[in-house]
Amino acid sequence: MDKDNIYLASKPRYEILDGLRGVAAMMVVAFHLLETYSPGYLYQIINHGYLAVDFFFVLSGFVIGYAYDDRWDRMSTWNFFKRRLVRLHPMVIFGSFTGLLLFYAGSCELFPLIDKTPWWMAILMFLWCCTMIPVGRSMDIRGWEETNPLDGPVWSLHWEYLANILYALVIRHFNKLWLTIFVCLFAVLTVNITMSLNLFGVAGTEKMYCVIGGWSTAPEQLVIGVSRLLYPFFAGLLISRLHRLITVRGGFWWCSIIIVVLLALPRFGGTTDGWMNGLYESLTILLLFPLIVMMGAGSRVTDKRTMAVCKFFGDISYPIYITHYPFVYMQMAWVKHHPQASLGENVMYSAGIYILAIFVAYAAFKLYDVPVREWLRKKLFAPQTVQK
Repeated sequence: MDKDNIYLASKPRYEILDGLRGVAAMMVVAFHLLETYSPGYLYQIINHGYLAVDFFFVLSGFVIGYAYDDRWDRMSTWNFFKRRLVRLHPMVIFGSFTGLLLFYAGSCELFPLIDKTPWWMAILMFLWCCTMIPVGRSMDIRGWEETNPLDGPVWSLHWEYLANILYALVIRHFNKLWLTIFVCLFAVLTVNITMSLNLFGVAGTEKMYCVIGGWSTAPEQLVIGVSRLLYPFFAGLLISRLHRLITVRGGFWWCSIIIVVLLALPRFGGTTDGWMNGLYESLTILLLFPLIVMMGAGSRVTDKRTMAVCKFFGDISYPIYITHYPFVYMQMAWVKHHPQASLGENVMYSAGIYILAIFVAYAAFKLYDVPVREWLRKKLFAPQTVQK
């Protein structure tokens, strides 16, 4: 182990934040599975599950600042990029490969391009997706114009990669004052989307009153994506710099309950008063998510049961987020092909997908992600021998 890894291993780990990431990821899976049965985002059962992405960005900013802000005297920019690639990229490849294997299992009217895509094109798309270069709308092979048509949730990783690049090249040089100024400026971007102000005159972002979007290279999707990234990531980084944390007894459980409630609440305002929903999402993203991170980072785990839960949720948080959606594509196709299926059959099928997603995520973590990352670390960060 090189000196930098020894230093990182010596820093306290925020187990509660790991666990909360897993709680939010589990809510995302439920959100996507129930979305199949929803006539539209206004009526989604776990209506605000998509806000988990914004919570992830706050967590990411905090963790990046905590892990790397004080390491630049012993770490180059290139080493930082390598470390982030080792952490994130193996599962991106695994998730895309899962999407390739299940690609044709999603064939239905929802995805009109699948049946028109030959097998060799699907393989080429997998190789393209492994580069993490977003897929343009003209290259779509599914029909939803996703930046990764094999594994939809990778869209948020594209923004995560961008945040890491910005941090290494620019943001890490900001002092607390400049970081605070940018947090305030980027809060305007969030409000612009949530309150449908359309300050930039981009068609497709008006009258939404929500932050749904960011998964395509369409202009309105790019505006939504960058708006969802900047405030949460900068806010998380600012929290790590200020280190103004909040201690709560039973912090993991209280924060978990708050997250579940925030993500599960129904749409506010219906079809006529969308501003109510926009106000809710503004408050959640701008205030409540940073507050939860402050509580999670400031609290401590004091019992073995909570520690075990946090560790399990933390272990599967990233794998389940990045691998579950190919199974959801398959679920959507099954529902479309079985319109007469009973409620019980739909419950069993969807519950089976949910459980399968957990098993696949844990197996991927143990059998693939951990050993691959360890192998990459040894190859990329092998200690240099001193020649006498």
